[in-house]
Amino acid sequence: MKPTLLVLAAGMGSRYGGVKQIDAVGMHNETLLDFGVYDAAHSGYGRVVFIIRKDIEKDFRERLFDRIARNMDADYVFQSLDSLLTSDQVKLAADRKKPWGTIHALLCAKDAVKTPFTVINADDYYGRTAYQDLGAYLATLDNDSTQHAMVGYVLENTMSKSGSVSRGVCKVKDGYLVSMEENTKIEYTPEGGIVSHLDRGDETLTGKEVVSMNFFGFTPKAFDSFTPYWEAFIKDNITQAKAECLLPNAAGKMVQDGEGSIKVLTSQERWFGMTYPEDKQIVVDELRKKIASHYYPEKLWEK
Repeated sequence: MKPTLLVLAAGMGSRYGGVKQIDAVGMHNETLLDFGVYDAAHSGYGRVVFIIRKDIEKDFRERLFDRIARNMDADYVFQSLDSLLTSDQVKLAADRKKPWGTIHALLCAKDAVKTPFTVINADDYYGRTAYQDLGAYLATLDNDSTQHAMVGYVLENTMSKSGSVSRGVCKVKDGYLVSMEENTKIEYTPEGGIVSHLDRGDETLTGKEVVSMNFFGFTPKAFDSFTPYWEAFIKDNITQAKAECLLPNAAGKMVQDGEGSIKVLTSQERWFGMTYPEDKQIVVDELRKKIASHYYPEKLWEK
């Protein structure tokens, strides 16, 4: 059973200042997502499903989807403010301006996922070995397995000099996740250290921590945990304008509640991505280096 690639591509891009999911960075106007899907297609994945916003559908199809759909089995679903909400909840959330986070996105795609699947962000570069390792693991699982997995990255390899980043900081024992907490604002200090700004106060980090980049591998069984997590979240936060239901927190709770395990496959890849406008040239330069070394062809897709 070939795994599915599930792409979180409905983000608002508030820090980037535009629709970074479809911004051209390749030599033939490919997006960063093109490279991720290409890596997945060459690592045993049989299908890709994108989660997008309705307002970017036309540009998304023209700039990315139609090209990929000619080369791989592909589909997309929508995440909107009122997805999965009751009519009463929609009224209570009238002041809300953005979707409800990554768990909300996953649940919007639940009916489109029929096999074990990998979740990725649209604006992050993960490296082909990560797709190969996680894809090979998922291919051994059936849909009812609770033996999930993730690719963990070394924090210092995932920092941006352009500003803060959001990472799930992990505790790992014997190769398995013990706990994970989303740290939504990790940045360099003026002295070159790393600090995480949390509600309970600032915490200094070493840079050697294993962190989540939202590169997870789940079977459809995970939805049995994520659905009640979402329902509890929305009950408590329906009137909150900015609260988000985040995948790292839900995955950590699934482990802590004994509803599933998450094997941690650690990558030494150095991250780059499209968080800030200043990041685009870095991404362009890094991809051109990989093309020059023949890691990627100059033109990814034949059609």
